[in-house]
Amino acid sequence: MSEEALFVATVLTDTNSFTSGAEGPAVDDKGNLYAVNFATSGTIGMVQDSGKAGIFVTLPEGSVGNGIRFNSKKEMLIADYPKHNILKVDMGTKEISVFAHEPKMNQPNDIAIDGKDRLYASDPNWSDSTGNIWRIDPDGKVTLLEAGMGTTNGIEVSPGNDLLYVNESVQRKVWVYDLSPEGNVSNKRLLIEFPDFGMDGMRCDQKGNLYITRHGKGTIAIVAPDGKLIKEVTTTGKMPSNLAFGGPDGKTIYITIQDRGNIEKFRTDTPGREWKQFP
Repeated sequence: MSEEALFVATVLTDTNSFTSGAEGPAVDDKGNLYAVNFATSGTIGMVQDSGKAGIFVTLPEGSVGNGIRFNSKKEMLIADYPKHNILKVDMGTKEISVFAHEPKMNQPNDIAIDGKDRLYASDPNWSDSTGNIWRIDPDGKVTLLEAGMGTTNGIEVSPGNDLLYVNESVQRKVWVYDLSPEGNVSNKRLLIEFPDFGMDGMRCDQKGNLYITRHGKGTIAIVAPDGKLIKEVTTTGKMPSNLAFGGPDGKTIYITIQDRGNIEKFRTDTPGREWKQFP
């Protein structure tokens, strides 16, 4: 790809192919793209390179997905916010099971995964503008890492598995923690604070740059590990909700757009952190 083609967003799927709850894009080890709420709420859609999409699975009655991640076993893990679950999908049989359940959660929202298959979940309470973060171990055990935060939303692990990033949508702040080998957090500090608009999902590239959806502004902010804003990529839609790296080399960014109910994409210069993370 030529340099001129980098950081230019284009439309991938038809407008309103997804609902206004379009979220949770993730790419499996074969390069297939998935996102929640294709055509109707409570589904997981699968999207081809051409932009053609269809339903991959329909979630159990009353379940609605948000963030999606894949673990080292190639299983799909989904934050099911109405039922306070993390769901697991067997990609071969499409069997759906409850991987973890925590009734004390407000609503598991976005999820991140480290190199040891531990999940980290943001847990916002939108009505109170507060939130928590949780860790879900590979055996399904759920541990509260921090309570009493702002509206926790986007969450991501650094390429070295030694940092955890969490943003607060209403407060417009991105926090970074040291992440221990055991999956505990410490030394919380502010990475960046934006003066306007909200934030939603986030992903790291392999250099540790953080790609942040600016919900309401219609941009993807790319922030260096030292907190400096490198650039912003403008999307056609104004409400990007989440993003994922994929494509043949891990350098294509897929973005769910809520006001247009579709997915956009752009090329970047560095593969995503999770690209080839699990052999």
